[in-house]
Amino acid sequence: MKLIIYSDGGARGNPGPAAAGVVVKNEAGKTVAAFGEYLGEQTNNYAEYAALIAGLKKAAELGAEAVDCVLDSELVTKQMKLEYKVKEPTLQKMFVAAYNVAAKFKKVNYRHVFREKNKEADKIVNQILDKKKDGR
Repeated sequence: MKLIIYSDGGARGNPGPAAAGVVVKNEAGKTVAAFGEYLGEQTNNYAEYAALIAGLKKAAELGAEAVDCVLDSELVTKQMKLEYKVKEPTLQKMFVAAYNVAAKFKKVNYRHVFREKNKEADKIVNQILDKKKDGR
């Protein structure tokens, strides 16, 4: 089974209050999971990795053998495709975590898209950050 993971992370301020959002769809385009989490004070890149890792873990739980990872972070996409080195120590740890989860799948594809093509995951991030800002 193949699943498509739409992941997004965001921080208001860099670093600042951060959240991760994930939407997992099947090949027919039906949403099979949608969730997010508040990450505390983190950088945007940390949040992007946290979202990818959460999405990969969920796809593994759902029994996927192959995944397409759709991200609006060009940096994380290129690092996961081994096109860019990961120099920042905290991101190195996140990269290793993502790489190890991705190794569970027979096939993994990483695709960079602009934010407009990742609206559902982006919406989850903003909903979480708005709730935290409002004290809920």
